[in-house]
Amino acid sequence: MYILAFETSCDDTSVAVMQDDVCVALSTRTQLEHDVTGGVVPEVAARSHANAIFPCIDDALAEADITINQIDLIACTDRPGLAPSLLTGLVVADTLALSTGKPILKIDHIESHIFANFLERTESDIIFPAVVLTVSGGHTELYLWKSIFDLEMIGQTHDDAAGECFDKVAKMMGLGFPGWKKIADLAARYTGSFQWIFPLVLLEKDSLDFSFSGLKSAVKRYIDVQIATPEWLTEEKMMQIAFEFEQIVTDILSKKIQRAVEHKWAHMMILAGGVSANSTLKNKIQKISETIQIPFLSPKRPIYSMDNAAMVGIRAYYQYQKNI
Repeated sequence: MYILAFETSCDDTSVAVMQDDVCVALSTRTQLEHDVTGGVVPEVAARSHANAIFPCIDDALAEADITINQIDLIACTDRPGLAPSLLTGLVVADTLALSTGKPILKIDHIESHIFANFLERTESDIIFPAVVLTVSGGHTELYLWKSIFDLEMIGQTHDDAAGECFDKVAKMMGLGFPGWKKIADLAARYTGSFQWIFPLVLLEKDSLDFSFSGLKSAVKRYIDVQIATPEWLTEEKMMQIAFEFEQIVTDILSKKIQRAVEHKWAHMMILAGGVSANSTLKNKIQKISETIQIPFLSPKRPIYSMDNAAMVGIRAYYQYQKNI
């Protein structure tokens, strides 16, 4: 069975061809203009999707060496996301489904990120119940994954998502977009020791929720002090700020997933979403995994952590196979 999948929820235009549960072609175009604006502008993103989506379809079909008539199923993200961006993918997917007579499945974006952990793995690789941490620009949530289609949200952010906090701090520092990658690159160059210059916000003792607005404000106050004394805001100081901030955010995320596993007696820890590509976060959760002897999984490839159509396709494959 061939699946043609679309992902246009934010600023990445992505089209994939799946042959059953295997991604045989993936074409993704990132909208670099958002680096100039310091964030995603919905109307700009929608226009860029409209320009990129048909070349992505052509590239994916050519890479898979099939025609549109050989497609058996169409899948497309329909929620959540930026409405203009989602609409671009949905209109194209619906039109193709209508013109070819193929069935179409509308897929949840967050569930797709979680199902990205199935790419290049088998269903038996996931051990239920599992705790899933989804971390992206728009979402920071904890789920108890009870069975393949039974997800219960057990924690969420009260304010900014972790990825959003990375983006805002990166903007304060003049680093550009996307923030988590810019900060991670700068932090990796720092050779000093960790000084705890920012607060570790874990909320109440047993809380599985998150809050990053206080941390973001603390970083801004610290940067404002450095700017007031220009000779202090050296390249070394910039690297330290990035390092300290990344360490605190990843500490919060890793401590919360550990707390969730212990509270829910889960058998596995799973990471999903764009920030799941962050090596500092993965390394911290891996160490927790080894300490408490609970397996840990994250997407096999960095591209599977980002917004991509393969994750939509794998979610659609399992849904179609199980007649959900």
